[in-house]
Amino acid sequence: MSLGAAIVGIPADLKQIALHPFHCVGDKYIRAVSGGAGALPILLPALGDALEMEAMLQLVDGLLFTGSASNVAPERYGKALLHPDLAELLDPDRDSTTLPLIPAAIARGIPVLGVCRGFQEMNVAYGGTLLQAVHDEPGRLDHREDEQADLETQYGPSHAVEFVPGGQLHEISGLTGAMVNSLHSQGVDRLGEGLLIEAVAPDGLIEAFSVRDAREFAMAVQWHPEWHFSENPLSISLFASFGRACKRRRSLRGAIP
Repeated sequence: MSLGAAIVGIPADLKQIALHPFHCVGDKYIRAVSGGAGALPILLPALGDALEMEAMLQLVDGLLFTGSASNVAPERYGKALLHPDLAELLDPDRDSTTLPLIPAAIARGIPVLGVCRGFQEMNVAYGGTLLQAVHDEPGRLDHREDEQADLETQYGPSHAVEFVPGGQLHEISGLTGAMVNSLHSQGVDRLGEGLLIEAVAPDGLIEAFSVRDAREFAMAVQWHPEWHFSENPLSISLFASFGRACKRRRSLRGAIP
């Protein structure tokens, strides 16, 4: 990777490990940025209001909002917590970091890719709401993984998604649909303002969207394309397209205020 490689920021989770808090990003996301997008990954701390957002936006050529064991706090989209035990799965520091960062980056023309929690964050950042337990909703599939299964099974193909004809995902991949993995309990309820549906599951759940008026690549998917990304044609095309957008941003940086 050259010194002039595009820089992709990956916002971290704030996790308690033993007695200390750590800012963490999963290895698979870092490797997908490096190997799939051909970019230099850097980890962005979950500092919330203490994050120097303007400096961060000037530093990066793209942003990847990753999946996580944590959920977006329901108060962020005007709902109460469905089950008290779900409070343990919240990460308010990540919420306060990513939710303002997403629209600010997209407004500046910085390429953005959201995955799983990142997909849900992007929806909330644009005023959308979430279902906190998709599996409890009438007519919906159970989109959760089998927690007793090994990782290869959990991240294996789970259900089909159909791409919107003529949409960005259709054009990027050249496919009309695909089999994807499914490891989430939450999902889109009301789609955020200015977001365009790119893919849906058999039960009608939105599985991918793009940002309508974005100046550059701005897309999110509910599944995990980072898993064995180099072995999956859809994942290859998704990260390659994101990477090309980041490289364009890098090359134009001197001309962008």
